[in-house]
This record gives sequence, C-alpha cells and structure tokens, in this order.
Amino acid sequence: MEKKNIYKFPLYETRQITDLRDMLRGSVELYSDKTAFLTKPKKGEPYVPITYKQYGAHVDAFGSKLFEMGITADRRVAIVAETRYEWYISYLATVNGAAIIVPLDKELPAAEINLMLKRADCDVVIYSPSLRDKVLEAAEGVESLKFFILMDYYKNEVEPFTVQASKDNLPQEYSFRYLLAEGQELLDSGYRDFLDCQIDPNEMRILLFTSGTTARSKAVMHSHHTISTNLIAMTEMIHIEDETALSVLPLHHTYECTCGFLCQIYKGSTIAEAEGLRYIVDNLKESKTTLLLAVPLIFEAFHKRIWRTIDKQGKRKTVEFALKFTRALSKVGIDLRKTFFKDIHAALGGHLRLLIAGGAAIDPKVLEDFTDFGFIAVQGYGLTECGPILALNRDKYFQHKSAGLPLPRTEAEVVDPDKNGIGEFRSRGDNVMLGYYGDPELTAEALQDGWFYTGDFGYIDQAGFLVITGRKKNVIVTKNGENVFPEEIEAIINRYDVVAESVVSSVDGRQGDMDIVIEIYPDSEALQEHFGHKDYTDEEVLNLMKNLVKEFNDTQPLYKRIKNVSLRDEPFEKNTSKKIIRKYN
Repeated sequence: MEKKNIYKFPLYETRQITDLRDMLRGSVELYSDKTAFLTKPKKGEPYVPITYKQYGAHVDAFGSKLFEMGITADRRVAIVAETRYEWYISYLATVNGAAIIVPLDKELPAAEINLMLKRADCDVVIYSPSLRDKVLEAAEGVESLKFFILMDYYKNEVEPFTVQASKDNLPQEYSFRYLLAEGQELLDSGYRDFLDCQIDPNEMRILLFTSGTTARSKAVMHSHHTISTNLIAMTEMIHIEDETALSVLPLHHTYECTCGFLCQIYKGSTIAEAEGLRYIVDNLKESKTTLLLAVPLIFEAFHKRIWRTIDKQGKRKTVEFALKFTRALSKVGIDLRKTFFKDIHAALGGHLRLLIAGGAAIDPKVLEDFTDFGFIAVQGYGLTECGPILALNRDKYFQHKSAGLPLPRTEAEVVDPDKNGIGEFRSRGDNVMLGYYGDPELTAEALQDGWFYTGDFGYIDQAGFLVITGRKKNVIVTKNGENVFPEEIEAIINRYDVVAESVVSSVDGRQGDMDIVIEIYPDSEALQEHFGHKDYTDEEVLNLMKNLVKEFNDTQPLYKRIKNVSLRDEPFEKNTSKKIIRKYN
C-alpha cells in the first residue's frame, strides 16, 4: 500500500501498456512522423533521422523474418554490438515475437562471451562488423547456436547478400539487411504470424547478465510485465515528454536499455546516438539534447570542468555571489538561473534541461550545483533485478543526498536496522525479476517471501526517501562493531579537484582491528594548476594527498579515519557501466 502524500505532488498521468509490443504499437500510432532516432551511420557526419513509423515498420519486418525462420517462443537471441540502429530493431523484434533477448557486453573477451552464450543456451547471435571476429571466436563450441546475423544495415552495397562464416564448423552468416528486406516481402504478401503471435507478459523474455566476471555474474530473468511496470511507474515520477535523449551508456546495461531506450520510445522522445565519450559535448549541441541519463563519473567530470573553467577565468567569487542571488530570487518565485548561467548551459549544448544520474551513488554537491545552475538534476536507485528502477527523486520533489522515493506500487524497507537505522534494503513490486536463470539456490537467497534483498545498505528518512550508504559486500566492520562504508568516504575525498578517483578499503591493523586505507588516482591537470608547473614530484603529490586526508580525518570519528594513503599512476579498472571494479580478497 502506498504511503499517503509520499510523492508530495500528484503523479503524472501515463499511458497504460500491457507489454512491450503494446507499448511500441501505441507509440507508432501516437508519434508516427516524429523522429524516434538520430542515428550516426558514420562518425563525424550529420545525424540521420528515423521516424517512429519507420522504426515500427523495421521491427515488424525483421521480427516477421525471424519468426518465419523459426526464431519464436523460447528461442534465445544474443546481441553483441555497440549502440546502433540495428540494436534497437533487434531487441523489440525479438521480444515482440515471443523469443528471448540476451544483450551481452561487447567489451567482454571472447572466452567470457562464449560462456554466456552457453549459459543462456543461445540459438541466435546478432553482431556488428567491428565485433565479427570476436563473436565468431566466442561461438566455437556453442552447440545451441543455429543462426549468425551480421548487422550490415549501413553498408553501401545495393543488393542484400549472405556470406559464409569464416570458420567451416559454423553455420551460415546472414545479412541483417537481407533479412529485413525479406521480412518486408513477407508482410507485403500478407504474412501475419509475427504480428498476431501470442505474448504472455509474465513469462521470461529478457535475460540480463549482471556485471562482473562470468563465474560471478548472474543471469537475471525479466518479462514484458516487469519492464512495462517499470516504464509506467518511473514516468509517473518525472515528466518525460518530447525529449531528445543522448545515449551515452552501453545498451546491454539495463539502466540504459530500460531508461534510455524503452522509456524514450514509450514517451515519444527522440534518441540520439553518441559517437563516444570524447564526443558527448559535441553531440549534445548537434542533437539539441534535452535529457541526459548518465553515471556519476560523467556528471562529476562535467562538474569539475565547469568549476575549473570558472577558476581559470577568475570568476569564482562572481559565480558564488550569483548563486546566492539566484537562490534568494527563487524563494520569491523569480527564476533567473538560466540567464545568469547561460554560458554553462551553452557549454552543455544549450538545450539540456534534465540530468538523471544512476548506476551508482553521486556526490550530492554535484546535483546541488547543477540545480543551482538551472538544470533539473536528480538521481535514482536501481538494480538489474528491479528492471532496474526501485527508487527515484522527482523533478519537483527531491533530496540530493538520497536515492529517491520508492516507485509507485513498489515497497521498500530496511531489514534489521542498527542503532543508526542502517540496514539492508529489501523491496517488492511487479518490477522485481522472476529469478536467476539456472540458479534456484541463488534465487531463493535473493527472493524471500516476495521480497527482493538488494545487498545495499542504507536508511529511510522521515519523508520516505531512501539514503544509500554502501554495498553490503563493501562494508568494513570494525572491532567495535561500527560499519564503515567506503563509498561515503570516497565521495568526500573525490570532491577535491586534485583527486580524479579513489578507492577505500581495509587492512589488518593492530590488536585485531581493521585499518582504513585509501588509494588515490590524482587529476594531472588539476595538479599542474595547483603546483603551477608540471615538474612536480611523486613525493609532493603524496604529501598533498596526505594533507587532504588529514582535513577529512579531523571531521570524522576515530573509526572512520583513514590510516594510510597511497597513489596510483593510472585510472582504476572499470566495467562498461563506468563503475570501478573493486578487488576482494
């Protein structure tokens, strides 16, 4: 049961959908001639628009051909590709034909992709030309694979074609364009098997591997219903309509897939493909992006760059005065933020209005500053198992330190809270996964009496906002039973301009207790500005970091103080969601 007034303002009205096919057909009807995608067939060239009507037709054509080939109920279709238009076609063409989609991380080595193809019992693999060699290597020994489909939609050849896979023991490799063209011929001749196939919204149709090594990654099962539930609920919380969203995160990750892709199609937005992380600012401007979903690393990089530019121009005091002035005006209903900070808006494309952070906790200071600059800046909280969104801050009602309020019709509570009210979050609702594929024991551990145990620690404040303190597996427990959450310490240390990244961990200390230690990757550009030259020594940098840590320690209780500081000369290893990969003993 929903808590009274927990959302403060009325929820936004949304369109009800029964499944993802219903979602797509409704959007094609409502937004027919509107641009659904701004594609980048070639880097450096202008965007190519594709309408909702065209996208719907391509999904139906490709889906019809797959269906006619026997790729129907319970067949597993893996996608291994960068963000590109064929990825979007393949996803809905698969699930809307009652087959099962298996998006895979293109950055994984061939050996790990091989194991995932086997674990998921994949029948089909669809892949881009740039990953062809890796996929063919990964396919060796996967007996379930019957079809290989090469994404060649943007090739210049006039005639569709099929080619033979390079290894003699692999099946024929099909051309994506060829199958799309044949699917359209089927539809033109009256073929309706795909269009009329029955979809059970509660059956497993989406299989998502969590990040981590293959041995530890979990295969999460979702249905049309769990994802559709998430789409409806999240758009009741935040107004999303007629946006242009720049896709900067990998599509195999459920955050980008559900929120950056399916949600935008559901709400009639335009999805613009980013050419890469180095080109985000250029793409923001070219596409006239209004909505950006990203991980904290990207927003924090923007934030540091903005303040560094302000400092270089000698305008910090001027900007800080402007912030105080505009805050005061806002209290009496006058909003001049976009006027005062027009240069910052211009630097981010000139049209950006809504920033949503997810995938990890973000420093509240970053969101506060972006809000003060005139953007709507909020964060949400989710897990692959929740489709992914569990909680979300609203555009009109938010707390920057929190992960948000539970979605409508979703419950969240803290299990076995300690003296500070901190414990593990658990949740239940229709967005929660069906379970882990092929792992009933792990499923029974995570799903108990209808509740999903998240593995995240935190508390719920009096207003109902969820505040995350850290991952259960990362928590450091001292001899006196105090919990130290590395993420909290890292967020504070990372605020210093000279710190690019940091990781907090523990080592065995004296008398059987745990010593808190930190490893820091410095920001070379900020160091050069700090020292006034680029010939600084490692010893000077280490002393600087120790002084910063001392400042931190002076504000903390004894059990949270950092005992040792070390430096590293390269960034921490990250997964494709830009999360630092922590090393566990």
